Amino acid sequence: MSDAVGPGDLVLCINAAPNHATGRPVPLVAGETYRVVAVMEYACPCGRSDALLDVGVDFAWCQTRFRLLPKPRAEKKTRRVSAPKEKETVR
Repeated sequence: MSDAVGPGDLVLCINAAPNHATGRPVPLVAGETYRVVAVMEYACPCGRSDALLDVGVDFAWCQTRFRLLPKPRAEKKTRRVSAPKEKETVR
């Protein structure tokens, strides 16, 4: 996933289990979306991850805690076209 995730992407937290290295609770909330600040290449001790994601909460977290959300599609907006008004000349 680290090659697909980049700064500015939105990720969904799917695992708010205690930190697998220290056992302490994490400040992440399952079901919340976070914006990725940075992706750091790091072989996580869990063996399932090759990167840590910095989402601006505490330090950086194993990428296995997140799922990449699809990028929002551009919305079509209707635009008003301004046409010159025709003037009628009176003699």
